[in-house]
Amino acid sequence: QVQVVESGGGLVEAGNSLRLSCAASGLTFSNYAMGWFRQAPGKEREFVAAISWRGGSTNYRDSVKGRFTISRDNAENTVYLQMNTLKPEDTAEYYCAAARSELYYTRSIYRATSYDYWGQGTQVTVSS
Repeated sequence: QVQVVESGGGLVEAGNSLRLSCAASGLTFSNYAMGWFRQAPGKEREFVAAISWRGGSTNYRDSVKGRFTISRDNAENTVYLQMNTLKPEDTAEYYCAAARSELYYTRSIYRATSYDYWGQGTQVTVSS
């Protein structure tokens, strides 16, 4: 049984940082590309960042480039999202998800429907 569990969300003031963690079990973690998505109230779920199965390549949405960093530790079956210089518009529920590794170098990696396994989410709230 596959489990994906996010942690690390919280309430922070604008300009501060948070580090999200995502622990996966029940799957061969190193065979999967991993992604972070977010969803604000009343909005669609949107792609935030993705990392290839070995961690050698990363992708980000434009609005977080230079502020967010995705990384992974395959020995610990964990992926991270370091979020710096947070802005109020980053407020959302953040989700971690796993996608088949071959999708990483395709446009599919940006689509939520391409991911097989999802966590329950962790709330990030940035106050102004």
